[in-house]
Amino acid sequence: MPDWNLKTRGVIVKRYVSGFVLGIVCFVLGAAVQRYYDSRRLTTSPAVRTAESRPESGTRAADVGAINFQDQPLWAYGFDRPPAPGEKAAPQNPPTRNLRPNEDPVEQTRPRRVAGSNATYSLVDIRDGQNVIDWFPNDHPPIPHVVAHGPAALGDAKRGCGSCHLPNGKGRPENAPIAGLPTTYFMRQIQDFREGRRRSADPRKPNTNTMIELAKALTDDELKAAAEYFGSMKWWPWIRVVETQLVPKTRIVGNLFLPIEQAKTEPIAGRIIEMPENEEQAETYRNPRSGFIAYVPVGSVKKGKDLVTTGGARIVGKQFIAGKLTPCITCHGLDLMGVADTPPIAGRSPSYIVREMWDIQQGTRNSEPAQLMRLAISKLNQEDMVAIAAYVSSRIPRVTSPAEPNPTLTSAGPSR
Repeated sequence: MPDWNLKTRGVIVKRYVSGFVLGIVCFVLGAAVQRYYDSRRLTTSPAVRTAESRPESGTRAADVGAINFQDQPLWAYGFDRPPAPGEKAAPQNPPTRNLRPNEDPVEQTRPRRVAGSNATYSLVDIRDGQNVIDWFPNDHPPIPHVVAHGPAALGDAKRGCGSCHLPNGKGRPENAPIAGLPTTYFMRQIQDFREGRRRSADPRKPNTNTMIELAKALTDDELKAAAEYFGSMKWWPWIRVVETQLVPKTRIVGNLFLPIEQAKTEPIAGRIIEMPENEEQAETYRNPRSGFIAYVPVGSVKKGKDLVTTGGARIVGKQFIAGKLTPCITCHGLDLMGVADTPPIAGRSPSYIVREMWDIQQGTRNSEPAQLMRLAISKLNQEDMVAIAAYVSSRIPRVTSPAEPNPTLTSAGPSR
């Protein structure tokens, strides 16, 4: 019995020591990467450059013609087939208040309301991206002119930031969640759009091209106002992550998945399928309090936790087995809510997270921080990206939603 106890204690001690050593190794590796990044990044807030600024030498985004689309996570971009050679996005039409000829005029102009709001808007109002509607003005600071109406320089072709990203900055799966981003990070992304360092790896994605046009048209004051406005907001629960083997059949509208039926009959097949919790509220009314559900493969959250927190590193016996990447928590923080001007990622759209990882891998996001990120994620395959995004999106920020004083949004267990 004493020998057994001694052996058992030895196993327990070895297990905890191994975990401790692994943690130290991951921290040291991460600290080294962060130190390298700190030595290269700007030490002050980036200067805002005008649209006439020329791209810095050697930092332009990669040519999409060299990309192998066979490995593309199509679902993250809102497509169901790879792009054909030379295929490009058609320009998005500017917002308009014109009635749609294929819809009932009475229905388009009828006043509508959503629960909890005193505002009334018609479909014409809701679709008018040059005069962004605001169902819940008390949920955020006073909305700046550029967020409500867009860059003045574009005239009738302008559209407000809030028309896509919503007045509260939550965004949707087909665009970016920008609430709570550090001001310096926000401004750097606009510079990257302006100067050719950031575009979509899928040439068919239309809103990226629209974003580039808007970025080039922004004045310094407009950019500062938008960055400070969205940066002042806290991120609250918005996405419900559910592990499942089957998902509802969907259709794709404007790069967004919408359910054809509620019954789960289609295999998830390694994808993430993100759709509105309530299609009418999110899509028709653009209700900024109506969130999304993200269906992810069974087991992906657990695998993602391992990659995010340790990089997949292991200690086997006396041997250290390197992981696939630098642990995400090294730069994005233990709670994944960002550190300094490194962006927060917890609780945000998994479709967006996968899309950006793939863009960075392909070189279509090519700023200096993106180049460093590419080194960190170069070994990831699509399954790894799905797992990372599933775990990151399942992390719930400890911030109360204005719509739900005691939010109960949690990651569901496996659903079959």
